[in-house]
Amino acid sequence: MIVLIFVGSLLGLMALGMPVAFALIGCGLAMMFYMGITDPQIIIQNMWDGANSFPLLAVPFFMLAGEFMNAGGMTRRIITMAMAWVGHIRGGLGYVAVMAAVIMASLSGSAVADTAALASVLVPLMRNSGYDVNRSCGLIACGGIIAPVIPPSIGMIIFGVAGGVSITKLFIAGIVPGVLMGIAIMVAWRWCIKRDNPRVEPRRSMRERLVETRDAFWALLLPLVIIGGLKFGIFTPTEAAVIAAVYSLFVGLFIYREIKPRDLFRLIYRAAETTAVIMFLVAAAGVSAWLITTADIPQQLAIFVEPFMDSPILLMAILMVLVFIIGTALDFTPTVLILTPVLMPVVKQAGIDPVYFGVLFIMNNALGLVTPPVGTVLNVVCGVAKVPMSGVIRGVLPFLIAQSFVMFLLVAFPQIVLWPLHWMTR
Repeated sequence: MIVLIFVGSLLGLMALGMPVAFALIGCGLAMMFYMGITDPQIIIQNMWDGANSFPLLAVPFFMLAGEFMNAGGMTRRIITMAMAWVGHIRGGLGYVAVMAAVIMASLSGSAVADTAALASVLVPLMRNSGYDVNRSCGLIACGGIIAPVIPPSIGMIIFGVAGGVSITKLFIAGIVPGVLMGIAIMVAWRWCIKRDNPRVEPRRSMRERLVETRDAFWALLLPLVIIGGLKFGIFTPTEAAVIAAVYSLFVGLFIYREIKPRDLFRLIYRAAETTAVIMFLVAAAGVSAWLITTADIPQQLAIFVEPFMDSPILLMAILMVLVFIIGTALDFTPTVLILTPVLMPVVKQAGIDPVYFGVLFIMNNALGLVTPPVGTVLNVVCGVAKVPMSGVIRGVLPFLIAQSFVMFLLVAFPQIVLWPLHWMTR
């Protein structure tokens, strides 16, 4: 009965148009009423405990780093460099989009910010070069959702805090799956443009390529600093976020000189707005997470999936299908915050590596960003490109299928995810 109250109250309040954070608090109140707990201090205390976490300090700093990177010219230089190397290939602008998406994912970790930056630059170019606009938008959208998988990832930070999993290990384990997502949509793009005849960019000389690469050097250096520092234990993920923010600000102010002092308040304010939304969601989820544990909902779920406990691969496949379905109706952060306290005890009881589960869980939730009816990243692309959602949904399908195939391939072969972790942490 408590499961029905949890699901029914949450979905009912959201159906009435209540914001997710307030729906989570309302869901908690409904569960408290049913369980006979009427102390309002429980809500305040758990909201405080939910947000009062040192690793969550990484969220505002990575958001700030993303703002500084976009405003400081780092994003534009990455796209220009990718265009210099592969723009002349048939379908080259699509490969540019994927290459730039992978590199940008290693800088900020925000799917929405990366997608908006890519779409604003590449959609006009692809439209003028004769590419199908809907398909181009679909490619850029699926390139943007690589950001939550490749470190540094805001989603992994939230999952790590909510599930009690090492964020450093999640970061390292996310590298190969993120790259595979990029390769998958490149293959799908090559297949999709077989019958098209787009105009290609002129081939650049080796000297021009090296000049563009040198110009993007400071942007390319940042992911090496972050991953290297995490591997050798020089700093924690939270400290890495501070380094990313300070580094991108320094580069934007003094090297590329595209950030002016008068821009700082606007950039900090925008990062603070996004951070406030995320942190309020985290705080509200603390209430429902405590009540989920108190009501023993994970144990009830464990009983339901008990026939699959002896087969971790089959259990993982079932959980991934469940998460995928829920992800079509909920946004990324609420899905992570709601499902993590429910699924993690089941995962541990089944003997599944929490880091491995976390990476696939985040990948699955990232796919939800390009699936209707919510599809936050799809909405961003449609807004930037000024195209209707119905066309972009058709355009995104080949790339969504390709990335979903990668996810279920990793379900069948968990060693692909865990191999970099064993290699980099030894």
